[in-house]
Amino acid sequence: MLEIKSFTNFEKKMGTINNYFISQRAAELNESATLAMSQKTRELKSKGIDVINLSIGEPDFFVPNFIKEAAKQAIDDNYSFYPPVPGYPELRQMIAQKLRRDNHLDYDPSQIVVSNGAKHVIANIFLTILNKGDEVLIPVPYWVSYPPLVQIADGKPVYIKSDFNKDFKITADDIERHITPKTKAFIFSSPNNPSGKVYSYEELKEWASVFAKHPEILIISDEIYELINFTKEHHSIAEFEEIRDRVIIVNGLSKGFAMTGWRVGYSVSSKIIAKTIEKIQGQMTGGINDIAQMAALKALSVDPEDCHELIEMKESFRKRRNFMVKALSEIPGIKPNNPEGAFYIFPEISDLIGKKFEDFVINNDDDLCMYLLNNANVALTSGSSFGYPGCVRLSYATSMLQLEKAVERIKKAVSQLQ
Repeated sequence: MLEIKSFTNFEKKMGTINNYFISQRAAELNESATLAMSQKTRELKSKGIDVINLSIGEPDFFVPNFIKEAAKQAIDDNYSFYPPVPGYPELRQMIAQKLRRDNHLDYDPSQIVVSNGAKHVIANIFLTILNKGDEVLIPVPYWVSYPPLVQIADGKPVYIKSDFNKDFKITADDIERHITPKTKAFIFSSPNNPSGKVYSYEELKEWASVFAKHPEILIISDEIYELINFTKEHHSIAEFEEIRDRVIIVNGLSKGFAMTGWRVGYSVSSKIIAKTIEKIQGQMTGGINDIAQMAALKALSVDPEDCHELIEMKESFRKRRNFMVKALSEIPGIKPNNPEGAFYIFPEISDLIGKKFEDFVINNDDDLCMYLLNNANVALTSGSSFGYPGCVRLSYATSMLQLEKAVERIKKAVSQLQ
């Protein structure tokens, strides 16, 4: 009885015993906004409600058959044992060949580590390079997981603001102004999630000139949407020789090959960083799924410009992009941007702030998303989730029929706001 009484006093002192057992790091971590909205969507669908989900970044295409056949063959060939931590040598060699073929970059397979998707890649990178209090520069808007992954590694996110009226792009001067003695890294995506903007060779060259003056800063280039680029060609900041040894490329097969559930990502970095990433991964997950690796090997062996499945998918996204830009521009209060890649559009909705439906007031972009979910049965993600209040993100990774229905629902719901 005394022990129970003592335990009860402890609970009163600490709040609840369950909270006591949760680390401060975990308690302060935000849930992924995109995954949270998808969960709400699934809950509504389970109740029989017809919700159109434009909140998640997942291609609606099936994995090309030649990739699935490679996976089946891997099963028949008994790929079922512990794989090498950094990935099978033949897959790392194929990634190196892909970099030469598609990006004109020369890397050794020893500089490549294969991980469980690009998110795992980025987590590995931050755990490898960050000490407590190190700053990571992050252009806004950003992918929702960048700041939490920095914080998990005891780093500090530092945000570089952009402007809707300037295509959400930052300049070399913007970067220079935010560099401090504590700056350890800079991370960005191109094509960008959520804005779909693509940085040109000339823009990246200007950035490279800044980083060349700061040899203590690492540059993390998230190129997961490389194959969904509507401009003439994709450029990597690793193309600039003067900073290449400090660039860490992040890529994978989830978006360009519609392999989200296969969880194959990879990092490309200096040998010492790659070896340290391998060490960390070896203590956490080990090597990734055997069968997924063999499927990835086959996928990357194909030149994207000669693969009709990939070409068809990209063109479908282009047509949907064009539709969404035009359709959203016709809804009063919504100002769409013009994405150049990925499969998102990031319109500005500040003219709708302050309006209301019955007793529900739209005070911010989160409110608008909840209003559209509850009154239009369309799921979006708030711009605040990406560090940019006053916008919302819509994914057009769904059929044209669903997009047409979604736009009509949004148009009707917005027209009811007073």
